[in-house]
Amino acid sequence: MTDQYIEKENQVWRIKGTRVALDSIIYQFQQGRSPEAIQDAFPVLSLSQVYGAIAFYLDHQADLDEYLAHNEATEEEFSREIARLFPKGAALKERVKQSLLQSLK
Repeated sequence: MTDQYIEKENQVWRIKGTRVALDSIIYQFQQGRSPEAIQDAFPVLSLSQVYGAIAFYLDHQADLDEYLAHNEATEEEFSREIARLFPKGAALKERVKQSLLQSLK
């Protein structure tokens, strides 16, 4: 599963020739952002790279959704382990998160 715009390096899908993870583009696309808005958020990418990333996702959606779900599960496990090892840090992180959520209201 390779493409002119996408490459897999160390088990991470990236936009070829950049450090931008395909995940970042997929999440923006899933949130309903236009390719132009995604490109604005990632100025290192050309508009054709963004369109290429979206096309690659659509062509391999089942596999990439599984990849994203695996990454999210791994992140949750990692966060739980960090919270267990550093309970004060986890409490601070939660307070900051709640503060940010309140400021958005």
